[in-house]
Amino acid sequence: MKSSSSKNTFQEYLQRGSSLSVGDDSDLITSPDKTFTCGFYSFGTNAYWFAIWYTNSIDRTVVWTANTKKPVNGKGSKLTLLANGAMVLTDVDGTFVWGTNTTSTDVNRAMLLNTGNLVLVNKKGQIRWQSFDYPTDTLLPSQRLTKNTNLISALRKRSFEAGYFSLRYDSNNVLTLFYDGPEISSVYWPSPLAGYNVFEHRRTSFNNSRYAMFNDLGVFDSTDGWTFNASDMGLGIKRRLTMDYDGNLRFYSLNESTGLWLISWQAIAQPCDIHGICGRNGICVYGDKHECSCPPHHEWRNTSDLSKGCKPTFNTPCGPGNSTEFRFFTMMNTDYYGFDLNYTQRISFEACRDICLGDCRCEAFSYGQESLCFTKSALFNGYQKPNFPGNIYFKVPMGMKTIESASLLTGSKAKCVDNVEMLGSPSMYASSHGKVKWVYPFSFVIGVGVVEALVIFLGWWILHGNDAFLNNLEEGYRMVSSQFRGFSYKELKTATQNFKVEIGRGGSGVVYKGVLEDKRVVAVKRLGDVSEGGEFWAEVSTIGKLNHMNLVRMWGFCSRKKYKLLVYEYVENESLDKRLFSSNFLQWEERFQVAIGIAKGLAYLHHACLEWVIHCDVKPENILLDGSFEPKIADFGLAKLSKRGGSNSKFTRIRGTKGYMAPEWASNLPITAKVDVYSYGVVILEMIKGTRLSKLSAHRGEMEESELMRFIREAKTTIQEEKALWIEEIVDPRLGRLFSRKQAATLVEIGLSCVDEDRQKRPTMDLVVQVLSDCETV
Repeated sequence: MKSSSSKNTFQEYLQRGSSLSVGDDSDLITSPDKTFTCGFYSFGTNAYWFAIWYTNSIDRTVVWTANTKKPVNGKGSKLTLLANGAMVLTDVDGTFVWGTNTTSTDVNRAMLLNTGNLVLVNKKGQIRWQSFDYPTDTLLPSQRLTKNTNLISALRKRSFEAGYFSLRYDSNNVLTLFYDGPEISSVYWPSPLAGYNVFEHRRTSFNNSRYAMFNDLGVFDSTDGWTFNASDMGLGIKRRLTMDYDGNLRFYSLNESTGLWLISWQAIAQPCDIHGICGRNGICVYGDKHECSCPPHHEWRNTSDLSKGCKPTFNTPCGPGNSTEFRFFTMMNTDYYGFDLNYTQRISFEACRDICLGDCRCEAFSYGQESLCFTKSALFNGYQKPNFPGNIYFKVPMGMKTIESASLLTGSKAKCVDNVEMLGSPSMYASSHGKVKWVYPFSFVIGVGVVEALVIFLGWWILHGNDAFLNNLEEGYRMVSSQFRGFSYKELKTATQNFKVEIGRGGSGVVYKGVLEDKRVVAVKRLGDVSEGGEFWAEVSTIGKLNHMNLVRMWGFCSRKKYKLLVYEYVENESLDKRLFSSNFLQWEERFQVAIGIAKGLAYLHHACLEWVIHCDVKPENILLDGSFEPKIADFGLAKLSKRGGSNSKFTRIRGTKGYMAPEWASNLPITAKVDVYSYGVVILEMIKGTRLSKLSAHRGEMEESELMRFIREAKTTIQEEKALWIEEIVDPRLGRLFSRKQAATLVEIGLSCVDEDRQKRPTMDLVVQVLSDCETV
């Protein structure tokens, strides 16, 4: 059966005994809603896959291929549904390339469903085979990933050749990201350094009930406890989960107006946390995009493929009679993950060095914080980042030229690095006659002087001699930075009329209303005691990257000596506390929407954003409402910026507000995202009750108990008594019973579970979002 259009002929299904030809560009099968197309897909000169792709994506994004490893010829190849119920792909000479494992004679046709699933069905519509059981690098909504299936990345961009990265269940039935390279295999997500306890998550090698999938809302769930969601979570958006060629697992959402894909979640925030990307001996330098480098005394194995790593320019013989003497050179803030020959705690540097010298298998040793010593038998998964509290010491033969400064080679170019130092006495400045060549220091000083003079002249010209150049530079900066930029203190002083209109204040600083030159109304927060220098910039840049409709958007910052200011979007409808604990209170529909919005914002911070953030101070004062009463969480990320114990800070040992802080703050337990879940529970219980529950105490006879504890006790008693109108006794009487009882009961149940003293029993925020969304339309 065929339906025609003005240009192409598309089949709704392939009948038994029929074929699709590689030579006919219109010989295709489409899903009923035209979302997916199935047919021969060209990827190069005379090379074709039989594939499924998104019809309306700008690059026809492929989600499944049958013959990944064996492309077929562009002439004479065909796909046939045989009379015995098997579907086979043959090359131009009739050679069998790929086929289904079905031999059921009742198979009637092949169809492409609206889900993107290619199926073989009988006359009753029963599925005898489906492509969903054989994923390649992409998972679609409702498609299950099981113990027997996995996602395997492409080897390189725009290639369908299988690569080295995969998403699959390991031997303990935990969903993990693997690197399976030619030389090593390694797990890199969940992070091996995070101490994931498989038994706490009820995952063992004996528990075989495991699968993972994501739904139409963009929520991914796995039976091993992993859950995350797309930042644009909701219905009506076409999504895919893809194991990318660079080793990262990403959610993509389709913008149907442009046909482009947007990243709405990714597993790895920092590319250098992915194993294997720089090969043996290679070092990944931390940044927005990873850069592979070779350490000194090493060179690339293949400059066109840096994943093959580096090879040393020296030999390290290991065996009887070896008398080679060695020394070490240092790479600062650098380490290699795994392949530890020896691990020793609280040992001196000299003792660690001697262990490596005494073992000919040792290629290097790592030494750093808390005097930890690791000797390495091989150097894989190298990384370098500014704040890493340790160094790696490479073992090289004594006769090699000493290094005081060196270059890390990135690709085929040399990149200067200033954190390489050498252990041992320097010799590179000595001439052949044992005298210092003073011409080099003099040449260096003269060169520096010339450069300094040029810099001074150029700076004067930019500031005083060419205003047009400065304006163009600023405009270009604004365009590149997408409105997140640095502001001068003078600019913000003018925008706020010398900090005239105060609109709020809290433990982290005072907020003023301002108007920028481009007429945008902003809120300028003047911080008190904050971290200095690079740490401030690192945290601010992280916050600036976060983007969610339920988070207050940061436009930029100012960091000038003692001045530290943050520039946010202006939210006009005040904070939640002013619309909850006053006569101008929110109605039920608005309250429920605020509860969902806060949950979505926190779920994004905890599970979906590129840098996971714990807010640590969720309360009504930090929930702002826009013109349509959509909530926006403020002050997220400032926990890292605030100096604990600073002169203007209320938070010495902890961060938070009494009444909203989880019990673990006082118990010195490790702080996790569950502290935000607790605070959220207090907030929504206050929204239900319409009064403060965070008051320190309330008298009950001669005994003192907190308002929150009293409310919890009374609510649980009321629920247990199973009164017909129990919810009316709990909900804010000012609403006059104009509320949804099902929604109110759900909120009470969620609120009580969120404030459980046992944090393991509190739900995650993405689970809260899912539960509330299910009753949103009531």
